[in-house]
Amino acid sequence: MFVLSVKPQFYAEVIAEIKDIVRGNQVVITLAPGKTLVWLEEQFEKPVKLIRTMPNTPAMVQEGMTGVCHNENVTAEELEYALCMLRSFGEAEVIPEKLMDAVVAVSGSSPAYVYMMIEAMADAAVAEGMPRTQAYKFAAKAVMGSAKMVLETGKHPGELKDMVCSPAGTTIEAVKVLEAAGFRSAIMEAMEVCAEKSRGM
Repeated sequence: MFVLSVKPQFYAEVIAEIKDIVRGNQVVITLAPGKTLVWLEEQFEKPVKLIRTMPNTPAMVQEGMTGVCHNENVTAEELEYALCMLRSFGEAEVIPEKLMDAVVAVSGSSPAYVYMMIEAMADAAVAEGMPRTQAYKFAAKAVMGSAKMVLETGKHPGELKDMVCSPAGTTIEAVKVLEAAGFRSAIMEAMEVCAEKSRGM
């Protein structure tokens, strides 16, 4: 079992260099968006055990989320071994390959969206007089805690949002501005173009 971890544009070149030495009993794990199992099989020009994955950068702090799909050559034992490895730096879930581009948008690329939001939140806090280091901590902890609330309570995010929005309070005023600015639609549109880019790689 080995991980083929190069940029998507180099996959064809690298596979051409290694395909003759890849054995039939080896499992190849890939990390490239857009490189489908069928495409990968065509590059190897022979039956190969393939596991396609899409991790994300929070894996660096053991909070990764990885989407996983595989071809029919991979045994249940081999898949479980790969999942055990992938779960050493977060969580991993097996999904149909048709959802892999959605995984790229909602998990693989999304840390960048979250970092932008944290940066904006911290900038606003700095504008209110908070020291920058403290502002980043408050913003990041708010995001971390909110995500944990979604995962651990099982409540719909909209319900959790409503719990914060008191009648005639500060939060509902902020939410109104975000809605007027197209906050949710901007995220959805960004994810749409992200998935489309992934499909075309």
